[in-house]
Amino acid sequence: MARIGRAHRLTGLLTLGCLATFGTASAQIDPLEIIDQVEQLYRGDSSRGTTTMQVVTENWDREITMEVWSLGDDYSLVRILAPAREAGTATLKADQDIYNYLPKVDRTIKMPASMMGGSWMGSHFTNDDLVQESRLINDYDIELSFDGDRDGIVVWEFTLVPKPEAAVVWGRIEYRVRQTDYMPLAVSYYDEDGELARSMEFSDFANMGGRVIPRLMMMRPADKPGEYTSMRYEDLEFDVDIDESFFSLRALQNPR
Repeated sequence: MARIGRAHRLTGLLTLGCLATFGTASAQIDPLEIIDQVEQLYRGDSSRGTTTMQVVTENWDREITMEVWSLGDDYSLVRILAPAREAGTATLKADQDIYNYLPKVDRTIKMPASMMGGSWMGSHFTNDDLVQESRLINDYDIELSFDGDRDGIVVWEFTLVPKPEAAVVWGRIEYRVRQTDYMPLAVSYYDEDGELARSMEFSDFANMGGRVIPRLMMMRPADKPGEYTSMRYEDLEFDVDIDESFFSLRALQNPR
């Protein structure tokens, strides 16, 4: 069984930032710096975007449209716009605290750390994926494990192993990054028994908000063939005019 704790800070779920320039020789690369920059790909000093999530399971499928905001590393907000029956449902990260707001019952719930690895709105993404509560470079030792060609693309592959004191879900993470532009291509998540638990692919690279990002993220559970959750950015802008007050409980319940 995987340890209960903080899950991988996405992808994507969801955050905004630009990539730095590194040396091209493998001997010169810094695995921690590259993974940190990739984690920050969707995050800037501040950001706002609209995403469409499609959840496909064996028994049902659904589509959710969301608006997402971020400010630095410590503040994130995800609010559902559609479907109408769930509009206003929101998840907030404010410093070290995580909250869910349920408009139907007008209730705000503070989430314990044990729930961060749980499914967000029935999707294959976790609560932590959406608000990025944890950071890979803090919780994992990171090493370059492959440098070369994969399916005609020159890539780096990094192996991430939890630090002894880290309270994390995954026993190992494998990260693939394209060398030409430092774009993430794939992430594989393994449990503590070394079994593949889920995998994520990045695609549809496009210029949004003045920088190139993968617009589409596809998460697939290993034990449920045919199921997946996709998340596609419809629009994205950086360095928007928001401050910490935007990420308050009052703002969570009463959007501007």
